[in-house]
Amino acid sequence: MPPPGACDCHMHIFDARFAPSTHWPRTPPDAPVAAYRQLQQRLGTSRAVVVTPSTYGTDNACTLDALGQLGDCARGVAVVGAGVSAEELSRLAARRVRGLRVNFVSPQSWGATTPEMLATLARKVAEHPACEGWHVQVFAHPEQLVAMARQLGALPVPLVIDHLGRIDPAEGTTAPAYGVVRGLLDGGNTWVKLSGAYMRSAAQGPGYADTVPLGRALVQSAPERLVWGSDWPHTTEAPGSVNDADLLNLLYAWADSEAQAHRILVDNPARLYGFSSPPSQ
Repeated sequence: MPPPGACDCHMHIFDARFAPSTHWPRTPPDAPVAAYRQLQQRLGTSRAVVVTPSTYGTDNACTLDALGQLGDCARGVAVVGAGVSAEELSRLAARRVRGLRVNFVSPQSWGATTPEMLATLARKVAEHPACEGWHVQVFAHPEQLVAMARQLGALPVPLVIDHLGRIDPAEGTTAPAYGVVRGLLDGGNTWVKLSGAYMRSAAQGPGYADTVPLGRALVQSAPERLVWGSDWPHTTEAPGSVNDADLLNLLYAWADSEAQAHRILVDNPARLYGFSSPPSQ
């Protein structure tokens, strides 16, 4: 059982009341707040970070509605275009959004995501008073992280790297992208989400054993800037093929101790997303 105040730092809500973007090729799943609350009860988590999925393009209405339902125990990460206005950023901040996701992997409503777009959004966040404490969250292929290494290291706001940087567990710490991620972590301005292990795992569940060396290496290198996420409802995988309890167990396989797991599940999310002081153990 995770400690009090444990946070799932990467999940999505899909609600049939909100229409998907016209660019999106697949039918979204049925994954409303009520279903996610059942998952929280099963896992023992109490906080969540709702990330707008690519399904909705730059329409964050579903995420904002979820934040309203979940209350102060939730924060959001929004998706916006490069031309986002200061007024829109203020509106998102007022609804407990704490960052912007810049996705180089999935189809986006504007077309191809570019490094220039990342730079523009990071600058807008850095310059907007309402966005104090925000970050940019990057979902990219490993080779893209390598190509953007210098830019990522110079961003004017904190950087959060999605899903273990999509590093191939077969390469692990020998992967060029691992060297980039490790260098960014050492720079002190980068966080990594310990999530989406199934995306590159050849072993798959329940143990995802091939990811353990990579996960442990990240935990040993920067336990103070790692957070865990379920990536529920796992839209990249076949329905029913991922057990979220296995993913939480995997975190404990990566962590060296209960204290490190507590840091990753409670303390780090509180700092990154602006939750109230973590409850005592």
